[in-house]
Amino acid sequence: MNRFDVGIVLFLNRFAHRSWAFDTFMSGIVANNFIKAGVITALLWWVWFQPGDEENERRELVLSGIIACFPAIVAARILAITLPFRERPLHNPALMIRIPYGVDEKWLIHWSSFPSDHAVLFFTLATSIFFVSRRLGLLAFFHAFFVVGLTRIYLGLHYPTDILAGALLGIGIAYLFKTTTIRETIAKPGLGWAHGHPASFYASFFLVTSQIYMMFEPLRQFGRLALEIVKHYSLS
Repeated sequence: MNRFDVGIVLFLNRFAHRSWAFDTFMSGIVANNFIKAGVITALLWWVWFQPGDEENERRELVLSGIIACFPAIVAARILAITLPFRERPLHNPALMIRIPYGVDEKWLIHWSSFPSDHAVLFFTLATSIFFVSRRLGLLAFFHAFFVVGLTRIYLGLHYPTDILAGALLGIGIAYLFKTTTIRETIAKPGLGWAHGHPASFYASFFLVTSQIYMMFEPLRQFGRLALEIVKHYSLS
C-alpha cells in the first residue's frame, strides 16, 4: 500500500455505512449494467450515426475502438494474473474500513484488484469516442471516472491506482489502435461489410455492442462452460 491509495480510500470510507440509501445507490450503480455500460454503448451508436464530413474515418475510429476492447481486456487479465496478487481494500484487514451497506464482504475475494479491467474497458471506449467527438468523449471520460471508477473505490473494490493504471492502459491501447496502419487494416473490411451488406452488419454490430452492455458476461459464461467441459473430459 502507498499513502496516495490509503489516503483516498480512507477519506471516501468516512462516508460509508452512514446512509443506507446512499450506500445502496452506490452499490446499485456498480451492479446495474444499464447505468454502468448502457451509457457508453449508447454513445458508441451516437458517434457512429453522427452526421458530418469524413464519415468513413469516424466510423473507422469507432470500429477500431470497439475491436481494441478485446485485447485491452485480455492484457488487463494477463497483468492481474501475472503480477503479484493485490488484495482489494474491501478484504484488506490492515485498512479496517467500514463495509458499505449492500456490499458482500466476499465480493471478488479471489480476484486481484490491479489493474481494474473495468477502467481498461471504459477508458478504451471513452478515448475512442473522444477521437470522433470531443464533446461526447468528455462525457464518456466523466462517466468512466465518476460512475465506473469512483464508485468502485468507494465500495472498496479498487484502490485509486488500480483505476489509474487501468485508465492509462485503456487510453494507450486506444491510441495504438488509432494509428492509421492498424485502424485501416482492422476497420476497412468492416466498413466494406457495412456498405455492401448493411442488414447482416448491423445485426452483428448490435450483438458485439450488446456484449459491452452486458460486460462480456455471456462470453465469460461460455468460456467457463468450455473450461468445465475440457476439465471433465481430461479427467475421464
